[in-house]
Amino acid sequence: MMKKPLLLATLLPGAILSLAACAVVPNAGPVVDSPREVAQQGSVVPLLQPVQLGRMVVVTPMRVTEDSRCPVGVQCIQAGRVVVETRIDGPGWRQTQPLTLGEPHTVRGVTVTLVSVTPEQRADSQVKSTEYRFAFEGG
Repeated sequence: MMKKPLLLATLLPGAILSLAACAVVPNAGPVVDSPREVAQQGSVVPLLQPVQLGRMVVVTPMRVTEDSRCPVGVQCIQAGRVVVETRIDGPGWRQTQPLTLGEPHTVRGVTVTLVSVTPEQRADSQVKSTEYRFAFEGG
């Protein structure tokens, strides 16, 4: 009787491994190739930090391409804007898109919005790329 449990114990891991290799995961989420852990929606993140939006979309702020906001304490004619080149990953697709603060962008039926950028622009010095933090909504 000892041989049967040993035989099952020996065969079972191989059978489970074979079944796992054939498994298909329906509605698999986006594949993100970032060394950083994916933050959850609502998180405030630095450049290159991916953020999960809903179940199917991950956004990653890649670089600030424009920051023409009016500095704190300065009176400006225009408020200015912030534009962030953002990678948007979905199941089986990827798009890089410039997102403007407060302006929704729709791709493949999903709306993504850059909702905040900190710190504020300063009159005495330029914001360094390592200082920027971003929040996104959507999914």
